[in-house]
Amino acid sequence: MRLPELLRFVAGSLTGARTRTLLMLLAMSIGVASVVVLTALGEGARRYVIDEFAQLGTHLLVMLPGRSETTGGAPPLFGETPRDLTLSDAMALLRHRSILRVAPITVGNAPVSFANREREVTVIGTTHAFFPIRHLTIGSGRPLPAIDPERAVNVAVLGAGLRKELFDEQRPLGRWIRINDRRYRVIGILSSGGQSIGRNLDDLVIIPVAAAQSLFDTPSLFRVLIQARSQEDIPRAQAAARDTIRERHDGEDDVTIITQDALLDTFDGILRALTYAVGGIAAISLAVAGILVMNVMLVAVSQRVAEIGLMKALGASERQVLWLFLIESVVLAGSGAVFGLAIAGLGVLVLDQLFPGFPIAAPLWAPLAAVAVALLTGLLFGVLPARRAARLDPVRALSRR
Repeated sequence: MRLPELLRFVAGSLTGARTRTLLMLLAMSIGVASVVVLTALGEGARRYVIDEFAQLGTHLLVMLPGRSETTGGAPPLFGETPRDLTLSDAMALLRHRSILRVAPITVGNAPVSFANREREVTVIGTTHAFFPIRHLTIGSGRPLPAIDPERAVNVAVLGAGLRKELFDEQRPLGRWIRINDRRYRVIGILSSGGQSIGRNLDDLVIIPVAAAQSLFDTPSLFRVLIQARSQEDIPRAQAAARDTIRERHDGEDDVTIITQDALLDTFDGILRALTYAVGGIAAISLAVAGILVMNVMLVAVSQRVAEIGLMKALGASERQVLWLFLIESVVLAGSGAVFGLAIAGLGVLVLDQLFPGFPIAAPLWAPLAAVAVALLTGLLFGVLPARRAARLDPVRALSRR
C-alpha cells in the first residue's frame, strides 16, 4: 500500500469509530494545551519581573548601608551597627568619571494634607537626578530643582493619584500642602506611572533630600542610586563607589552595592528554570495521554481482528500492518496537538484580556516542544498495539480467535 492509500485507510478507520477518536483527540489536546499555557504563564512572569526592573533605570547600581557578607566567629559584644550612609558620602561619588548621576534617597511615611483632606503616603527625599535616573516624567509643572543637596527647600512633587485625592479638580501647582507639621509648595505632578516593583508611583510625594532628613530627623540615607555613564562603565563605577566609601569610612567596606544586571540575571535564571519545570510537569499529561492512546489502540486491535486477518489474507505484509497502526497513532497525536494549540491560543488570549498588565506569552519553543512530544508519544505508545496487530495469524484472525 502506498502512503496516500494508507492515509485514506487511516482516515476511514478513525471516522468509523468517532467516540474512540474523540476521546484520544481530547486527551492529546488537553496535554498540549497544558504545556503551552503553563509555559506561557512562566514566561509571562519572567518578562514581568524584567520589565519592572528595567523601569528602575539603565546602567544602575544601588548602594545600601551595611555589608551583605557575613563572617565567622562570635557576635560582637556591644551590638555594632553599620556606619550611616550620609549625603556627603553620596555626593563624593560624583568625582569619578565613570559615574554620571547620583541620587541619594531618604524614605518615610507621613500624613500629607491639604485643606480638610489628608492621606498617609510614602515620602521620598531625593535630588533632581532621581527623575532622569528613574525615567520619571512630569505631567505638569517641573521636577525638583537642581540645587545644592544640602539645602532644605520646602517644595514637593506629587504623584498623580495623590494629586487627585488632595485637590480633586483644583489646580495644585503653587498651592501649599502640609507634611506632618511642615508646609511644602507643590511645584510638579508626576505623570501617571502605575506600579514599579510593587510600589504605586501615583501615591507618593517627592521632596528634597535635606528637607526629608530634617522632616524624619535622620542623617542617614536609605540608599543611593548610582547611574554609570554606559554599560561598560558599570564595573568601574562599582569599584570606584566602593573605594570612595572605604576611604571615607576609615578603611571599612561597610556598604552593599547591587548592580541591576546582577538582579536581572538572578531573577531571569530562577524564572526561566521555573518555566522549564512547569512545562515539564505539564508534559506528564502528554505521557498520560499516550498511555490512553495505547490502551484504546489495543482495544481497537482486538475489535478489528477480522479486518486485520482479511488484510493479511489479501497479501498485506506484517510491515504494512505495522505501519498502518503506527500512522494511525501518529495521526491521532498530531491532530490532538493541533487542537491543543488552538485551545492554548484561546486560553492565552482569555488570560491576556483578564490580566492586561501581565505580559503573558508562550515562548517559541513551547508549542514546538509540545507538538514534538505529542508526536513522539503517539509513536512510542503506538508500537505495542501495532506489533500485536502485525503478528496476528490471518487464519486465526479471520476466525476471530
